Amino acid sequence: MVSRDRLGALLMLAFSLGYGVLSFRIPLLAFQAEAAFTARSMPQALALLGAVLSLILLIKPGSTAGPQVAGFRWGGVALLCVLMVLYGLSVRPAGFLISTSLFLMGGFVVLGERRIWLILAASVPMVVFFWVLMTQFLGVFIEPWPEFLRR
Repeated sequence: MVSRDRLGALLMLAFSLGYGVLSFRIPLLAFQAEAAFTARSMPQALALLGAVLSLILLIKPGSTAGPQVAGFRWGGVALLCVLMVLYGLSVRPAGFLISTSLFLMGGFVVLGERRIWLILAASVPMVVFFWVLMTQFLGVFIEPWPEFLRR
């Protein structure tokens, strides 16, 4: 039987290998072809590091006990996955600030938080801070509001 650590290492190895293969598809500009550090460098380094660490976990001696998944809250996991899909579908029509705030609030509720003031205090300021950081300091444009509020 495969232990939980080895199963995780095997999944991480598959992810790292796939990530490494896909990193070769990152387009380079003509002057970057011979550069030492390009847009591909960091993803390839991360893929290599992930593969090496995964192989170390796979090779090391460990327990033979199988993964223990009996006490997991699978309903919460499924709800978080549904929230992520809904967030991905809503971020353009609803705007970044509204959809990300609702996503975080929903995630807090799924994880068991019930104090409304804490949910609001943890999600809304963080979303606004991240939006300001990305748009004002890093120059990445993120549409803050839905289309109907911009008219």
